[in-house]
Amino acid sequence: MGLEKRLRARLESIAEQGLLRTLRPVRPLAGSRIRHRDRIYLNLAGNDYLNLAGSEDLIREFYEQADGANLPDRFAAGATASRLMTGNHPVNKELEDRLRAMYAPADVLVFNSGYHANIGILPALAGKGDLILADKLCHASLIDGMRLTRARVIRYPHLDYGRLAELLRKKREQYDQVFLVTESIFSMDGDEADLNRLADLRDRHRAVLYVDEAHAVGMRGAAGLGLAEEQSARERIDLLVGTFGKAWAGQGAFVACSPLTREYLINTARSLIFTTGLPPVSLAWLLFVAARITAMEEERAHVRDLARFLRQGLRGQGLETAGTSHIVPVLIGGAGQTMRVAERLRQAGYWPGAVRPPTVPAGTARLRLSLTAAMNRDELAPLPELIRRAMRGA
Repeated sequence: MGLEKRLRARLESIAEQGLLRTLRPVRPLAGSRIRHRDRIYLNLAGNDYLNLAGSEDLIREFYEQADGANLPDRFAAGATASRLMTGNHPVNKELEDRLRAMYAPADVLVFNSGYHANIGILPALAGKGDLILADKLCHASLIDGMRLTRARVIRYPHLDYGRLAELLRKKREQYDQVFLVTESIFSMDGDEADLNRLADLRDRHRAVLYVDEAHAVGMRGAAGLGLAEEQSARERIDLLVGTFGKAWAGQGAFVACSPLTREYLINTARSLIFTTGLPPVSLAWLLFVAARITAMEEERAHVRDLARFLRQGLRGQGLETAGTSHIVPVLIGGAGQTMRVAERLRQAGYWPGAVRPPTVPAGTARLRLSLTAAMNRDELAPLPELIRRAMRGA
């Protein structure tokens, strides 16, 4: 079978299962709105949780800093080389110094994205003779990173720390090093890990604790440093990964780790070594945000209130939801039905995230509703009834 024929057959199979994906052009607007074609929607599928990317005033203030003296080193659009060549501009150090102060006593290393971090760190640290125990619902980037290692990987049932403890008791002594891998806020379920319980297991079994805080940095903790800050567990985590593409409204990611681990990753993490560095303008934006995000507790509290309000409304309509975070899932079940419900919501002016396998397990397709500081109760209030009616085909 020729390649084109084989690909066409596979795409037809994907479409028959209701899993075909397409790229839709959307234009971002202020106030958590997007424009698709000639219509404006409330964007419930994005991750601009603090409305930084959508703040015209903030964007204008950032670019007002640009002048002839700082254009090349702070506002250039390309790094033009890897960080280990000539792409490690001074603004890289400024950002890492700022993050180092925020996450002290840890050291910090910036990557190009959360995906780059997760496919680079684990393969650099875990090898043959090691064991990785990971939450079954870890993000795809973590799964890909684990696949790139030569370690044995076991995925324990979601948030089942009893099962994790049992695995550690049975298997710890068979391996040189054990890595415990988890998200803090799970990206598809909106629920949360018990980081201190994981840290207790880490201490008891001489393990390494790796926590992906992608959806928690900026949103949790008094200073927005993540769920680890909120749960007073930061200094008990060996590798804390945060991303800038969500609440920080930028580009890139970082790992907070020991100075020795940072040095080792610079020399061994292939996703850092063999890729062009972040553009200076992206790094300058992150520095600009870092000066503000720790003080945004009012915005964080507002989003928490919206999440409680929406979950209460969903449950009042008899809909199945989960978690306690700013990510609010609504379980639908079938992929086709989920797409039909999402389309009904778009007809009403909402743009939800419709999540289907393989992103989530078969039979658990859902709407993923992301809340932001630009939203209010009045615009969210109609959603639960709209979803219930759409599910019933009303």
